[in-house]
Amino acid sequence: MTVAAAPVFRRVRFVLGGALALITALAAPAAAGPAAPAAPVRAPSGPLAVAFDTASARYDVPRDLLVALGYAETRLDMHAGAPSAAGGHGLMHLVHNPRQRTLDEAATLTGLDPAALRTDPAANVLGAAAVLRAYADEAGLTATARDDLGRWYGAVARYGGAREASAARLYADTVYDLLRSGFSSDAGESVPGRAVTPRRGELERAAPGGIGTLSADYPPAAWAPASTSNYTVASRPGSHPVTYVVIHVTQGSYAGSISWFQNPAAQVSAHYTFRSSDGAVTQSVREKDIAWHAGNWTYNTRSIGIEHEGYVDNPAWFTDAMYRASAALTRSLTAKYGIPRDRAHIIGHVEVPGATHTDPGPNWNWTYYMQLVNGVTGIGSGTVATSGNLNVRSGPGTGYAVVDTLAPGATVSVYCQTAGTSVTGPYGTSTVWNRIGTNRWVSDAYVLTGHSGYIPGVPRC
Repeated sequence: MTVAAAPVFRRVRFVLGGALALITALAAPAAAGPAAPAAPVRAPSGPLAVAFDTASARYDVPRDLLVALGYAETRLDMHAGAPSAAGGHGLMHLVHNPRQRTLDEAATLTGLDPAALRTDPAANVLGAAAVLRAYADEAGLTATARDDLGRWYGAVARYGGAREASAARLYADTVYDLLRSGFSSDAGESVPGRAVTPRRGELERAAPGGIGTLSADYPPAAWAPASTSNYTVASRPGSHPVTYVVIHVTQGSYAGSISWFQNPAAQVSAHYTFRSSDGAVTQSVREKDIAWHAGNWTYNTRSIGIEHEGYVDNPAWFTDAMYRASAALTRSLTAKYGIPRDRAHIIGHVEVPGATHTDPGPNWNWTYYMQLVNGVTGIGSGTVATSGNLNVRSGPGTGYAVVDTLAPGATVSVYCQTAGTSVTGPYGTSTVWNRIGTNRWVSDAYVLTGHSGYIPGVPRC
C-alpha cells in the first residue's frame, strides 16, 4: 500500500438492531433525492440484504448493480470504518480526497451525517445509491432507461473517479464483468450471472479492458502511466542501483488504485499493480524511474514497488493466481537487476525503515510466495476418495470452518501444501493439508495424488 497507513483491521460485524433501525428510518420519505416505486417483495436474509433492498427501492438503482459495485470495491467489507488508500469509506467506498468527493455528495443527497455514511453499512449503501441515481439523472436516464443495466455504465464509470478514460473503462468493466459472470460473497450476498450489454458511450473508444499499450519493461503487463506529479524521473540502474523489491497491498481495488496513481493529488505511485481475480498486472511507472511507494526516499530510489489488490485484513483477496503472477514478475526483476532472492531483499512495506504501514500484513503467505519466486511452481492434482462428501475448510486443520464439500471422485488442483491437524482417512494418517484454492483446504489423507504426503515440485504454504 502506498497511501494511507494500514491500521490493524478487524472484520466488521453487523449489529442487527442498529442496522434495522437505521434502515427503517431511511426508508421513510426524505427531502433530498427522488422517490422510487417499491421493490418487489422479497425475504431479506439479514441487515445487509435489507440495506440493498431499501437503497435500490428508494433511489431506483438496480439492486444487483449496487451489490456488484460494492463487491468490486471491497468484497462488501466495511473494514471497521477504516479508509482505503484513496480515502474511500465503507463497503461501497464513498470517497473523500482532494479530487473525488462521493462521500460529500452522498451526505448532501441523503441528508445523513458523514460519520454515519463512513461507518454504518446501511447508510453507506444508501449513500452510494443516491450518488449513482444523481449521476443517472444528470445523464438523462429516464425511468425506462434505468431498468436497463447497460445504461448505468456511465454512472458507474463516473462513480469510480478515474481521470483517464482507460482507467474509467477498466473500473466500469470490472463491475459489468461481475454482473455477467455472477458471484457469491462472504457477506451472504449472491448475484446470478446474466447477459448484459454495457452502453459505454464515449468510453467505447477507450482501450478494450480499460488499458492501452503493453509495458516496455515487462511484456505481460499493461501500461497505464501514473501522473508525472506522483513519481521522479530517473535513469536507473545507472543513476541508482536497484536492490530491493517491496511488496504492498493496495487497500483498495485494482482499477481504483491504478486510477489513484493517475491523480496528481495522490502524491504516490507504484511500478506495478496486480489484480486479485486473475493475476492481471498493470505498470504505472517505468522501472528506470522512482515510484513514490515506500515512504523512505532511499528505499524508493533503490526498489521496485509492487501493489496487490486487496485489504490486509481479508485473506480472500490473496489468490493463487495473484501470488503466482506476482512471483513471476519478482523472479524476472531479481534476474534483471541481480537482486538476491531472499527475504532481506524482497520485503514488505512494513519492513521498510521508518514505515508506518503494516502491509502486506499477516495474511500474506511469505513462505508460499518466496518458494514461487525461487522457482518451486508446480501444481499437483488429486482425486477425492471418501464414502461421503469431503469437507473443504478455510484453513489447514479440522478446527477451521467448513466452506464447501466435495463429492467422491472429484478432482482437485493442489497449489501448495502445509502441515496441519492430523487426520486419518483412506490413505492413512497424515498431517499434510492441500490448498486447493484461496482459503480452501482438504486433508491429504482423503486425496489420491500419486505421492505419499508432500508432492515433489509443489510449494509449501
